[in-house]
Amino acid sequence: MTSPQLPRFHLAFPIRDVESTRRFYVELLGCAVGRSAERWIDFDLHGHQISAHVVDTKTNEGFNPVDGDRVPVPHFGLILEWSAWHTLADRLRSHRVQFEIEPHIRFAGEIGEQATMFLRDPSGNALEFKSFRDDASVFAH
Repeated sequence: MTSPQLPRFHLAFPIRDVESTRRFYVELLGCAVGRSAERWIDFDLHGHQISAHVVDTKTNEGFNPVDGDRVPVPHFGLILEWSAWHTLADRLRSHRVQFEIEPHIRFAGEIGEQATMFLRDPSGNALEFKSFRDDASVFAH
């Protein structure tokens, strides 16, 4: 039996330049490149289409306190399988990526226990990669 395909999301976000963005998303995160032009580039982020667009300014950024961390807002990312999250964390550490919030376990022993890490792309966009020990608790409260 095959499971139904979940809808894919599309997200457009601001960047400073195409080349540093291309290197980050392809070399560090393993994304494939889709269509591109002089001032924008599309990536395949695990089946989701993200579109990076060069803009002259970036606004509307803040932080929200969550479990003792200053979580950057806005941010986007993926919920990965537990071992895939650890593989990505190891890969990013080996490339000496500077984390906004270091990889760690949040809400340990509670409903919603998760591995999480935050980093920024070359244009300052915040990304969160997380994994739930129990996938059924993604929306638990």
